[in-house]
Amino acid sequence: MFDTQIPILEMFFRLLAAAGLALLLGLERELRGKAAGLRSHMLVALGSSAFIMMGLHILLATAEGDPSARIDPTRVVEGVIGGIGFLGAGSIIQSQGNIQGITTGASIWMAGAIGVASGIGNFALAGMVALMALIIMVVLGRFEHEVIKGN
Repeated sequence: MFDTQIPILEMFFRLLAAAGLALLLGLERELRGKAAGLRSHMLVALGSSAFIMMGLHILLATAEGDPSARIDPTRVVEGVIGGIGFLGAGSIIQSQGNIQGITTGASIWMAGAIGVASGIGNFALAGMVALMALIIMVVLGRFEHEVIKGN
């Protein structure tokens, strides 16, 4: 019914992993009242995963002898990273010399990395990235506010 290089169930699990792991980062931002929260992070990871799988589909079709399907998979990754960088930059605000949103921009970028890792089926990498990013955002965020800034 569907002509795909990656089995449908495998695609579903890759997309689910991307969205589920990005949910953790988005939840942290949501709980802090940031503009880019749950849905934003999940959609970035889901889109990244889907674009990577599309690139893999074209790459695998080329390997099977379809000469019309030529792709350099690194260009797909570059495109995804560039697009996510644009979204992240949009979350950074400068107001009267005070810059805000850098952590949110970085977390959106990390959601893209989680999506790419999930899209290629590297769930261990996706999980480690999500866990480390969450530790940095939560634990080091508290440390920064309580110890360094003294709040």
